Amino acid sequence: MKTSPQNRGWALITGATRGLGKSIALALAGAGHNVALVGRDRVLLEKTAEAARQDGSKAETFVADVSNEHEIHALHERVSEQCGHIEILINNAGINIRKPSEDFTLEEWNRVLNTNLTAPFLLCRAFVPSMKNRSFGRIINLTSMMSHVSLPGRTAYSASKAGLLGFTRTLALELAPNNITVNGISPGPFATEMNTPIMGEPEKNDYFVSRIPLGRWGRVEEVGALAVYLCSEAAGFITGTDIVIDGGWTAQ
Repeated sequence: MKTSPQNRGWALITGATRGLGKSIALALAGAGHNVALVGRDRVLLEKTAEAARQDGSKAETFVADVSNEHEIHALHERVSEQCGHIEILINNAGINIRKPSEDFTLEEWNRVLNTNLTAPFLLCRAFVPSMKNRSFGRIINLTSMMSHVSLPGRTAYSASKAGLLGFTRTLALELAPNNITVNGISPGPFATEMNTPIMGEPEKNDYFVSRIPLGRWGRVEEVGALAVYLCSEAAGFITGTDIVIDGGWTAQ
């Protein structure tokens, strides 16, 4: 049974315009949560919000660069004013630049690290105090199977995601006394915009899929369902861990 709209808690999801972020947002809305949607494209955010409202949830949109400390401060103020308390934080926003290490510029390296690692830190720093005051919270960081294994050309991405996994574990220990769980979800090969460079080339796509034991790309809805579970009361004893959802890739 769903809760009534006036009793629903709020979940904040970054990178909610497309892919995994959008799927998680809609899954949480379908499970009875109001959603605060964060991204850089207002038009796409509004499309996600419209879909979320079809389940009877409230949905608010916020345009922000989550890697910018000043914008996070402003975001926190706007979210607090429009939504009140955030009880679920989904750190999903991420970017990937694929190239050999020696070809990276420092600006490119910093852009990946700032978006994938620094942004979750800034968001947790902003929204955790309210969770602690209420002695409840759920934080999910979208890590990656690249937290555990890697591929050529992924130095910045793998470094950022491995760092995020370490951050997740440490934060979980810090917040456990406050009844706040912190977990990672490590998606593997999912059919998202980030993987378009591979999916768009038949030879690369066929080779990549041949390395996935289940023989297919993941569906974004599968990550959404996992996020809903980790945010539920049933997952209250799960913290400080990372769930790999990769079709068996890292089992090889």
